[in-house]
Formats: sequence, C-alpha cells, structure tokens
Amino acid sequence: MAENQYYPEVVNNNVPLGAEQTVEQVEAPEGELHLRFALPSGDEFALSAVGIREVMQQESERITSVPNASPLLLGTINLRGEIIWVADLGQFLGYPNILNTDRAEIPVIAVEEQETILGLAVDKLGAMEWIDVDTLQLPQNLPDHIAPYIQGEWIDDKNKRIRLLDQIAILRSARWVA
Repeated sequence: MAENQYYPEVVNNNVPLGAEQTVEQVEAPEGELHLRFALPSGDEFALSAVGIREVMQQESERITSVPNASPLLLGTINLRGEIIWVADLGQFLGYPNILNTDRAEIPVIAVEEQETILGLAVDKLGAMEWIDVDTLQLPQNLPDHIAPYIQGEWIDDKNKRIRLLDQIAILRSARWVA
C-alpha cells in the first residue's frame, strides 16, 4: 500500500514523508544466555537458559510437603496441571544454610531434561546475562560437595565470582535417592 488512506502524509512503516529513515545496527550478543541467582549462603550461580523451562515466584503455601520424602525436597507444586518436585538447591549442593520458606513467595527455577522436570528453589533471582562459554575458567577453591555440578566460573564486571551449574548433572544425581 503506497499511501495510507486516513493519513496520506504517512507511508512506509508510519514514517512521515520527507523524514530520513535510518537503520540502526544492533549488535548480536555473544555467547549463551544464562540466569543468575543467589543461594542463602550469598554465593551466586547461573544456569543455562536452554535448560530452564520456567522461572516463577511460587507462593510458599502452594508447595505441598510430602511425608517421608528426601530432606532435600521442599515438596511438590502444580505447574499448569503437571506435578513437579521442588528442591532446596542450596541443601542439595551441600550448603548448611537452609532456604527461608517462611515468606510470601519463593523463587523457583524449573529445569528440564528430556521429560524430567525439577523445581530448584533459590534465595534470590538475578538477571539474565549473555556469557561467552569459551571464556569460562576452571573453578577456584571449589568445595568438594559442589564440584560435580559445576561447569566453570567467570568473574563479572563487579569482580564477583559466578559459578555455572550443570542442570543435567543435578537432575541425574544419585543424591535424590538418598
């Protein structure tokens, strides 16, 4: 359509006649998208966005505890008709700090691998960041209890150490049966 019948002075994507059209070059981000978050210990981690099914603020009373379940599990939630387990990620990783569940909402990151879904409860959600995985470093001063679940680490622009978790290793861990 060459002219807009209601506004004849506007053509081509609503740019007024005579106005210059400029095309801005947008740089494509480098690397892969990751979600940052913190545990009650204050340590920061990240998960690849590729394996995240959903991020939510779950009302604490909507997490149903299950008797005789692993102490790592807070309970189950109904995610649009699908029942999934929710775990205290800090406890799973062996940190002594227990997640405060006595609050209105608990941040939960639902990770997925094939048809297995698990909700990982964390203390605080952070931002999404593009990370060039080629720049990941070998973890330094890594406690043995989290070593099997870490893919690498990087230092952010505030000189904070962020460790990248392997959600597949978490989902397949033998710790869930203990």
